[in-house]
Amino acid sequence: MMNRKRLFWATTALIGGVVAAGSASAQSTGTEAVENRASTVAEVVVTGVRGPFTTDGTIVAETVAKSRSTITQEFISTQTPGQTILQTLNLVPGLNFTNSDPYGSSGGNVRLRGFDGNRVSLTFDGIPLNDTGNYAIYTNQQLDPELIERASVNQGTTDVDSPTASATGGTINYITSRPRNEPGVQLVTGLGDHNYGRVFLRGDTGEIGPWGTTVFVAGSYTRYDKFKGPGELEKRQFNARVYQNLGDGDFAAVSFHWNRNRNNFYNNFNSLANLNSGVFPENDIACVRPVGVAGTAQNEATQSLRFLSDGTTATGSCTNYHGLRINPSDTGNIRGNFSYGITDNLRLTLDPSFQYVMANGGGFTTISERDDRLDQAGGNTGGLGVDLNGDGDVLDTVGIYTPSNTNTRRYGLTGSLIWDINDDHRLRAAYTLDYGRHRQTGEAAFFGRDSEPASVFGGQDGWGKPEARVFGRDGSFYRSRDRFSIAQLNQVAVEYVGNFMDDMVTLNVGARAPFFERELNQYCFSQNGSSNVRCTTEAVASTLANGNVTFASTGTTQWVRPYSTTLKFDDILPNIGLVVRPFEGHSVYASYAKGFSVPRTDQLYQPVRTPSGGLSFNQVEPESTDSWDLGYRVRQSNLIASLAGWYTEYQNRIVSSLDVDPNSEFFGFSIDRNVGAVKQWGVDGQIGWEATDTLAFYVSASYNNSELQENLALSTTTELPTRGKSLVETPEWTFGGRIDWQATPNLGLGLQAKYVDERFSTDINDEVFPSYTVADFDARYDLTDTFGVTGAYVQLNVTNIFDETYLGNISTGNNATTIDVDPGPGVVNRNGVVRTGSLGSPRTAMISLGLRF
Repeated sequence: MMNRKRLFWATTALIGGVVAAGSASAQSTGTEAVENRASTVAEVVVTGVRGPFTTDGTIVAETVAKSRSTITQEFISTQTPGQTILQTLNLVPGLNFTNSDPYGSSGGNVRLRGFDGNRVSLTFDGIPLNDTGNYAIYTNQQLDPELIERASVNQGTTDVDSPTASATGGTINYITSRPRNEPGVQLVTGLGDHNYGRVFLRGDTGEIGPWGTTVFVAGSYTRYDKFKGPGELEKRQFNARVYQNLGDGDFAAVSFHWNRNRNNFYNNFNSLANLNSGVFPENDIACVRPVGVAGTAQNEATQSLRFLSDGTTATGSCTNYHGLRINPSDTGNIRGNFSYGITDNLRLTLDPSFQYVMANGGGFTTISERDDRLDQAGGNTGGLGVDLNGDGDVLDTVGIYTPSNTNTRRYGLTGSLIWDINDDHRLRAAYTLDYGRHRQTGEAAFFGRDSEPASVFGGQDGWGKPEARVFGRDGSFYRSRDRFSIAQLNQVAVEYVGNFMDDMVTLNVGARAPFFERELNQYCFSQNGSSNVRCTTEAVASTLANGNVTFASTGTTQWVRPYSTTLKFDDILPNIGLVVRPFEGHSVYASYAKGFSVPRTDQLYQPVRTPSGGLSFNQVEPESTDSWDLGYRVRQSNLIASLAGWYTEYQNRIVSSLDVDPNSEFFGFSIDRNVGAVKQWGVDGQIGWEATDTLAFYVSASYNNSELQENLALSTTTELPTRGKSLVETPEWTFGGRIDWQATPNLGLGLQAKYVDERFSTDINDEVFPSYTVADFDARYDLTDTFGVTGAYVQLNVTNIFDETYLGNISTGNNATTIDVDPGPGVVNRNGVVRTGSLGSPRTAMISLGLRF
């Protein structure tokens, strides 16, 4: 068996970006090739030396000129099987992840040095995973952890060829393991609290065929109940990889991934009052068929009725019904990795990919049977109406399922041409294409006899049930949205790496130039200056002089006709790093990188018709960051440590606020605006110590100080006093730690904990969510001697072992208490809204059995 103390050091070689066996932690094949080449300058071979860098007697030290932390499969395997990789990374400094449930299939919230997940790039074998429209990270859709070779976090910076238009806060990347050289089967099964069950199966062919090709195929199935309220979470995943070693460092690989989630959301309406009282209501509304329906027209008209296939009805709003608070998703990708030495000093790398997404977040809407979008009559009162619930009249308000489906087809390519000028100097030119076709629709559908949607994807063609659509009298169907976007990134990058003074100094100088386009196609009418839409075939009541229209049913509200436009963004982003190795085992590094985040799709679908009749699209400037790091690293035979100080200037922060400039064409509209800067600084540190041959310790700490530089306009005369405040949901201090003890040759024990400081829930910092500490325990007993099967083991994982009660993800906002928002001597009170959060999962135990033969 593998000694867990040695296992621990293989993983806590995360410190300073050092990875066991010399593997780089880069996100693309090109960057990995550059970093592997650079790391050889620090390789030292020592025979018989024990310690954190010992791998079969060879010590490999890799140093990168940026703040980076990496974990490997050895550590990942000690965590709860099936857990999202973001939770497993949670001990590294600078990163704070709040998991929505104990097993990781319900998602969670990412904060990296104060930046939310939409401003952090997540990549998988070099391909970008952030949503092409809103840049969201879906942490519950990640690769099975058994297949992840390593995962890394770049705190505050990107690689020079990062395929992203959204990374102002840094990057997170993970790499798929290679197929094994020997044929075999791996099986992991698990049972746990909340009716948890999981099975993972992997098969490897070993080297086959005339070229020694290796292949693995793997699949997993996970299902468990929500720990709070009714509902369940179900996940199916399939993966495969083909790897061909071409010799002399050359290789080609093709991988396939498919993930299917069917989840019920948690109702996260938990306030600080709930936390203090210990009472957390579920707020789940049961939507069931009633015994009967009132017979008078007046009573029927005032009821909210839900259609069922046999013509019966149900009463009450179903917004909080768990059967409609769902998150179905089907995601997949095909990705390639290729590296080939054209000559002895010229190498080509290519990472092509295709991704597919079909997903929504559920939804419920009530609609009148005389709504003009159904009978096109005008005014919502006349006309023949549509009998939606089959009761013989058109007097009802009926509940329907209204998911907002997102269907994405995404094509990508990252390529590098790397030229070794000589042993000390290297040049690289890189190109990235990220082309995403983003179809967003909302085809409503009826419900079935079981009180559930006819299809989780509603009336969507292909995946849903078009026959269950809510049709109007003219054959059109009810839609909550209907638009199509293309997000296209073309990026070029250059990089120079030089070693000087007998390899004591390494200099990296590079830059990337992203050219980004968003093509917007809105097929519905848009409310002037708003993201609200009206998808309808009803007749226009009037056309105004500026080109906008009105409808009889919406009065004087102005609507912009369907439109198409293309918006473009570009920048040049330098990336510079310097490493100095004054003596063996010590290094100092400094880095600077500029980040860039293009406005999201929703921020651009808010057109305003100008008085002259033109159409303006609120083209805010991209957000940007300037990040500086200065760090020091130490490596000894039984000690590894790093300490980094950092400073970030965050410009053009985009938030939604009222335009108060009377000379602006958006004057009087609430739009997304650049509202000023945020200045942040902090310190990240971590240390690992091998106390004895069987006992090892790891500790990390982070400090974050942030300050908003501007107030936020609410109206022409009021503003939110945000100047001098701190970023929401960002703890000032976080601490992480782990103890690994090899108690006997067959028994390994681990205890780890994460402390998260208080976090503000509002922009003006008038409500504070308390700090919390969550500790996890793991134990693995090797069964090789028991069963005679190499790699057989039983493992116990207990998360939140001390059953800490806390609120994790926070629903942030402007203010929680009533405040005066008049910057002058007058008083204008703004009522506050108490913020809510998700309840952290309770103590949860699971046991797993692993076999490999």
